[in-house]
Amino acid sequence: MDSDGFDPRPLPNTVTTAVKFLIAGGFGVGKTTLVGAVSEIPPLRTEERLTTATVGVDDLTGLPDKRTTTVGVDFGRLTLADWLTLYLFGTPGQQRFWHLWNDLVVGTHGIVLLVDTRRLEHGFDALERVEDSGVPFVVAVNTFPDTLRHPEPALRQALELPDHVPLTTCDARDPTSARNVLITLADHIATATPTAAMEPT
Repeated sequence: MDSDGFDPRPLPNTVTTAVKFLIAGGFGVGKTTLVGAVSEIPPLRTEERLTTATVGVDDLTGLPDKRTTTVGVDFGRLTLADWLTLYLFGTPGQQRFWHLWNDLVVGTHGIVLLVDTRRLEHGFDALERVEDSGVPFVVAVNTFPDTLRHPEPALRQALELPDHVPLTTCDARDPTSARNVLITLADHIATATPTAAMEPT
């Protein structure tokens, strides 16, 4: 294990089943942070610095401290049992990278849709894409330090979120909080698709 607490060892050869989760959401919502918080290996990141070329392209309203953006995909891994591993893929949030979505969603078992209530309108397009995919998903509100707390019924109404879709909160920086979101998604998948391939084969 390295000084950052990550375990860079190769995947155990006892693993027979892999599960794929996508971490989706709008620009600057914390997808890269969540993948990094739970990954047992140093996460693969495709971040580039924001430059003046993004002025008028990427909406930085409410994100005064954001300096980088994902231009490809984030990738992390979490071994859940000696037979089971979870692969996490963080999607880019900007519309100009949405051409990657169709490839990333292939083979996905579940999706975490991260939202930021300070910029809720930036999550609507991502929510539409997630709903259209037909993949089971949960919505997680990333609680930034200056996030206002809203009652769940108000958030569901604002997002037009069906009752059967779990809605939770998290701190994407905190490994325990981020893992709890993944557990919520796994439980939702097990309920929605009892025969889902999350057992040894």
